[in-house]
Amino acid sequence: MSSAQRPPGVVHQDYIARIRYSNTLPPPPNPPKLLDIPGTGLAGGQYTSAGYASKLAREQPMNIEADAELGMAIDMIGVPGIFNGDERAILARPGAQLHPADKALLKPLSALGKANATGSGVSFLRRTEYTASQGPQHFASNTSKDMMRLRNDPKRRKLNTVDKEDPVNIIRNIVKGFDIAYPGDAYKGDDSTTNIRGAAVTDADAKAWTHPKHPTKPGLQLLDSYPVLPDLDALCTAGAFVVAKFQSNPLAGDTYDSRLDTAILRPIEDPRTQAIHQRKLDDWKASNQAKPEPTVEYDYEYFVVPDTATAAAAVHNSKRTFDVHDAENKDPDLYTDDLPDGSRGFKYERLRTYETYNQHGHPQNHYNDSVALALHDPEMELGGGEGEEEQHDERRSAAKAAYYYPIVQRTALRPKRKVVRQTLVTMPEEDRVDVIYLRVRGYEDEEREKVFEKQAELDPGLRGEGEGGGEGGA
Repeated sequence: MSSAQRPPGVVHQDYIARIRYSNTLPPPPNPPKLLDIPGTGLAGGQYTSAGYASKLAREQPMNIEADAELGMAIDMIGVPGIFNGDERAILARPGAQLHPADKALLKPLSALGKANATGSGVSFLRRTEYTASQGPQHFASNTSKDMMRLRNDPKRRKLNTVDKEDPVNIIRNIVKGFDIAYPGDAYKGDDSTTNIRGAAVTDADAKAWTHPKHPTKPGLQLLDSYPVLPDLDALCTAGAFVVAKFQSNPLAGDTYDSRLDTAILRPIEDPRTQAIHQRKLDDWKASNQAKPEPTVEYDYEYFVVPDTATAAAAVHNSKRTFDVHDAENKDPDLYTDDLPDGSRGFKYERLRTYETYNQHGHPQNHYNDSVALALHDPEMELGGGEGEEEQHDERRSAAKAAYYYPIVQRTALRPKRKVVRQTLVTMPEEDRVDVIYLRVRGYEDEEREKVFEKQAELDPGLRGEGEGGGEGGA
């Protein structure tokens, strides 16, 4: 059949020659060993499997009688001075000539299995310079165009001898990011214990800041950006927040219960809890301290607004009392329940007791675990009528930013089981809290001072405003 009539899809194949080589080695001098193998038939192809011979080798015992010296007589009694610490008699003699047949035994491990391809009499095995992994690299042709490209390359003009893993170099590159964002605050002086100069900002860095691109999806377009700032006005006296995760819904139901938004989680001050924590802390100090420092695992009492006809109003009004941007947050008419002293407040009833079964983070390290982030844009605040616009004027005055809140601890809670034992010490009935009456007030002087100290830890510039600066919120 001619090439014109060749059917489509035919692929040209090279000719493969199969050559058999004869085995000229003599047969083994020992006769084959006959093994007593149980005949289980040819089912399953076990005799032809790769692991069948290995299984037989493991099952057959080694019929070798080895003496105490394993066939090599080592008698040190006749060696002079060997028992007095003098080992010169068993050391290699100085100046001894190595037999040529033993030189191969002194090859390093890196040279084993690597043949010397660059033999001195073989011209066709000479290493090609431009494809070699060893030795200097060269251009295919030393033209003026190549030399100019090499001369103008900034990466080749100055070799980078800075270690990327150097702590000082890492700090300089971190500071460089702040210098790009805030060039007016860039430090230009000499390095000191309090200030360090950032790395040099290149044109590529400045362009990446003004025209950012996604590292893996360059087609994406940036719509908006938010500076990351701490929300100093939202800090509490503790200076950070705790995230509590429940094993199950405290108020089980088919729909979401809004009473969960204003629930109260109260830690129980139990001497047994402190004793257990002190014992764990002592064990941690006595160990190598490889694990994180243990923290107190409290039991908590959970309080919610009673499920009455006024529950929805109590939840809504309690949120308004905590809203510092609500002009009527101090209105006494917001409270829905009567307190025993004759005043008004919000009533909370005890639901159940929870115990800690998993906990991460430490109260002394605010940024070792995680942070919460909230985006705020004054131009995108939802507003309705004229009254709502006046109510949100103060909130709109806040700067546009992504405000972060330090999370010092994440605690997983589950309902505490009731274990009845003779040695169990229960809490006295008169010490258990069943009802909590809540009223909202502003910070006192001592509490305001604590909040100011926590704010100064995030923004050291506040310390120059005077002692006791800052305002407390409801």
